[in-house]
Amino acid sequence: MFTGIVEEIGTVTGISFPGGDSHDAVVTIAGPIVTSDAAPGDSISVNGVCLTVSSLPLDGTFTADVMPESLRRTALGRLVPGARVNLERAVRADTRLGGHIVQGHVDAVGTLASRAPGPRWDDLELDAPRDITRYIVEKGSITVSGVSLTVTGVRDDGFSVSLIPTTLETTILGDLRPGDTVNLEVDIIAKYVERLLGARA
Repeated sequence: MFTGIVEEIGTVTGISFPGGDSHDAVVTIAGPIVTSDAAPGDSISVNGVCLTVSSLPLDGTFTADVMPESLRRTALGRLVPGARVNLERAVRADTRLGGHIVQGHVDAVGTLASRAPGPRWDDLELDAPRDITRYIVEKGSITVSGVSLTVTGVRDDGFSVSLIPTTLETTILGDLRPGDTVNLEVDIIAKYVERLLGARA
């Protein structure tokens, strides 16, 4: 489990395809903060996708396997060497939950429709599949490429958020341009509520 509070921006240093095709991949990412106390088997959120550390070379990098399901359902398949990524270690039981409950299980890939710079912040409009917008509510939480954000507006085919200076400086969301894709994870509580109400009906 994660909180959506990015600890550092990492860099993809390598991608390989052991099967000889693009169905699955092994990614290597440089992240000295998240690897400082990591061990094989630990979970690290990469742009909002929970990946398991498979090895830890002694150079501040880690490797992780990316299964076909993850490549199909997320934007990780678009990563290339040199790409910057949001990184977060799994939350500890003795730390503050600064964002919201994030599983690292991406629900859909969204697209940045537009961004409007403000005096010290940016307003972003994102397109999202209609089958997940029913879980999004104004002033609720959503995870965008691993970043916990507050929703400022909702429409049938998307939503809006505002990025404060800290988010612009410490995450890759400050680099997004219209047309760029992002990983989206809706609030898990909304999905459980829907499931429970459906069972009662």
